[in-house]
Amino acid sequence: MKNNLSNIPISVTLNSTLEAENIALKTSYNKKRLVTISLLAVAVAIAISFIAKLLIYLIDLITNISFFGQFSTGATSPANNHLGLWVIAIPALGGVIVGLMALYGSKAIRGHGIPEAMEQILTNQSKIKPTVTYLKPVSSAISIGTGGPFGAEGPIIATGGALGSTLGQLVKITHNERKILLAAGATAGMSAIFGSPIAAIFLAVELLLFEFSPRSIIPVALACITGAAGHHLLFGQHPVFASAAVIDTPSNTALAVYSIMG
Repeated sequence: MKNNLSNIPISVTLNSTLEAENIALKTSYNKKRLVTISLLAVAVAIAISFIAKLLIYLIDLITNISFFGQFSTGATSPANNHLGLWVIAIPALGGVIVGLMALYGSKAIRGHGIPEAMEQILTNQSKIKPTVTYLKPVSSAISIGTGGPFGAEGPIIATGGALGSTLGQLVKITHNERKILLAAGATAGMSAIFGSPIAAIFLAVELLLFEFSPRSIIPVALACITGAAGHHLLFGQHPVFASAAVIDTPSNTALAVYSIMG
């Protein structure tokens, strides 16, 4: 009997989906185009780094106004408020405002960020409405600043993706190159918030690019590095999440436990 095991796929493939949506799987390697897309990706990363800083300022400003009645961008926690039971109304009011923005502004501001970006890549040739670039950070700042249980990573990823997509619609490039700019903006935003370029690159490869090739990885990697540089420049070099000090010289028993834990 003829052995047909070589024809059995070893993993799930998105090729049929990508072909159905007219998303190119491979294109010719053009150095000039690569340089152009890389420069555009770096420009998006620089812009999204400043937007990330502005988003944090907006969140702190709205938090101070909502819970303390003061006009300040200093970092503070809503837990320190003295509003008593009236504090319950603040998140509800924030939710109403964001709901009205979604209803009369753009429905695209709903959601976390990554699923919506994937949807636009697969169904809309990576085209995101330009209004998302300012409605998403403003609505997210209102939601988080009024006590919403969310983080800034989703909004900045969505904003970065929208910025990259918008630039890709303004210049004359293919929809596959626009996808690269969308991924570059989204992951540069993540890198600008957390200072984590390596994790951001993996995010792009796994969820946004659907490929691993120099023409897509190089622009995204440059954008993530630029975003990380923006993080250190604008936010400082301290850890995003503080942690307890690590033991300088762990004992042999501790080393054995660490080895077992992997």
